[in-house]
Amino acid sequence: MITSVLVANRGEIACRVFRTCREWGIRTVAVHSDADENALHARVADAAVRLPGATPAETYLRGDLIVKAAVAAGADAVHPGYGFLSENADFARAVLDAGLVWIGPPPEAIEAMASKTRAKELMGLAPLGEVGRSDLPVLVKAAAGGGGRGMRIVRRLEELGAALEGARAEAASAFGDGEVFVEPYVERGRHVEVQVLADAHGTVWALGTRDCSLQRRHQKVIEEAPAPGLSDRLAEELRALAVRAARAVRYVGAGTVEFLVADDQAHFLEMNTRLQVEHPVTEAVFGIDLVALQLSIAEGQPLDSEPPRARGHAVEARLYAEDPARDWAPQTGTLHRLAVPEGVRLDSGYGDGDEIGVHYDPMLAKVVAHAPTRAGALRKLAGALERATIHGPVTNRDLLVRSLRHEEFTTARMDTGFYDRHLPELAEPAPDPHAPLAAALADARRSGSRFGGWRNVPSQPQTKRYAMAGEEHEVRYRYTRAGLEADGVRIVHAGAELVVLEVDGVQRRFEVARHGEELYVNNTALEPLPRFPDPTAQLAPGSLLAPMPGTVVRVAEGLAAGAAVRAGEPLLWLEAMKMEHRITAPVTGTLSALHAVVGRQVDVGALLAVVEEDQDQ
Repeated sequence: MITSVLVANRGEIACRVFRTCREWGIRTVAVHSDADENALHARVADAAVRLPGATPAETYLRGDLIVKAAVAAGADAVHPGYGFLSENADFARAVLDAGLVWIGPPPEAIEAMASKTRAKELMGLAPLGEVGRSDLPVLVKAAAGGGGRGMRIVRRLEELGAALEGARAEAASAFGDGEVFVEPYVERGRHVEVQVLADAHGTVWALGTRDCSLQRRHQKVIEEAPAPGLSDRLAEELRALAVRAARAVRYVGAGTVEFLVADDQAHFLEMNTRLQVEHPVTEAVFGIDLVALQLSIAEGQPLDSEPPRARGHAVEARLYAEDPARDWAPQTGTLHRLAVPEGVRLDSGYGDGDEIGVHYDPMLAKVVAHAPTRAGALRKLAGALERATIHGPVTNRDLLVRSLRHEEFTTARMDTGFYDRHLPELAEPAPDPHAPLAAALADARRSGSRFGGWRNVPSQPQTKRYAMAGEEHEVRYRYTRAGLEADGVRIVHAGAELVVLEVDGVQRRFEVARHGEELYVNNTALEPLPRFPDPTAQLAPGSLLAPMPGTVVRVAEGLAAGAAVRAGEPLLWLEAMKMEHRITAPVTGTLSALHAVVGRQVDVGALLAVVEEDQDQ
């Protein structure tokens, strides 16, 4: 019987496994990097062990240190979570060799499915060999790992060489394995997967289907179960193929078989030999706890002969600290407040006041809604996200709400190119135009007396300036005998934390919160600006600034000061939060300065390079 579990992971998944362990009366052990010493998963565990590492990200890849930590802390089992070492057969063997219980599939099954090329061969498929123009478009993929790393779409044969080189470099950096392969790229396909669960006694469950088609940079954003709009024939075929894949490698535990679906046909992608990020939607629909079942299977218990019946529909949205309008740039800073209404599930690895750093994936939380129908689940989740309180770095919350209400999604006509087609309309900032006035009135009440600055002789209105969604806003208000007044609205109430305005006959509430120097009106972030702008705060034209904190991982080959560059040409690459970000030339001209150095960490706003525009352009 398992009495103590070490989770060889961090963040949301560690917290989620700990939750089930506590319900089972099992002690929990966390491991953490120096950067995660005060992270939520380290705080909520019964015990925590520091892991030394060259970098914070590499810390969780030190299987030898994790096994030592488990033994030292008295754990008798290890749960790998997802990512990091979760699909590393050598790590699974090391856990077993130490006499510990491995809460996952046999190392041999991991090994068989670890390489996408070997997995395809096991399923009777093979990647492309020579690529000709008739094969285009194609997809270059890393043989190991996942999460969109080492993946490139190639539409022109001339781009294949650069795509292979870039994918190899990224895969080697992310997974320690630079092997890549090429397969046909299915336009307008849907990403559909099947959750499998198998015990050591020969029983394999296929727990319905999930649709994960809404993706950015090949990483999932919104997932749901069951996958809508599949024919009965195709749904049954997917479940049968998933069971076949599990039986082919004598699988034990939880796993996911992924497919690309187009024209009512299934194309096998891979098998992930671990728990998936999106597992909560399956739990909601089937009324089960997959982590609890993992624990039961690891203790040798058999599954029932048949899985439970599915009920209703569930949708999950991944809340990321990122700015979709700025090429999905990850964001950092303090998460002051994260709260969602009752009635939805919130899985998060962060608590109020935690710091969002640059070392890990930018996912803040997963929000899950379950309802009797798909339409009900979509409505419930969109409403919960819209009413959620999120104070901190910029997030993709507004994009999620708009996506859940988009006609193409609500009618189940989406595919993996959804954001390629609709990103501009979905990511367009829509800040509340009355938020600056509400902020100004709250500031006036916070700093002024009951009667404020009222005077008997009429004077100029009070003026305040704020930055909101990248634009400056100036607002004016006046103190009168009747109280505060502003043009175009009626001020019903003005307090330090709550402002009520009547606009066109409709009263609206504005909750105003301050966290140090940061100001939020409802969920709109505002930055108070000085009354008069600083005329000296200027940068040279063509300056390239770091859009986020990160590490310079590559500079274009042969690039040096004095080089001629073309607008849109990639000059260097930053790595932040497990993703590579291209920094391109803003104009056609000459690179007059290059400050970026490979391996150097930079802060947001750091000057990376300067491009002087050709005057004859």
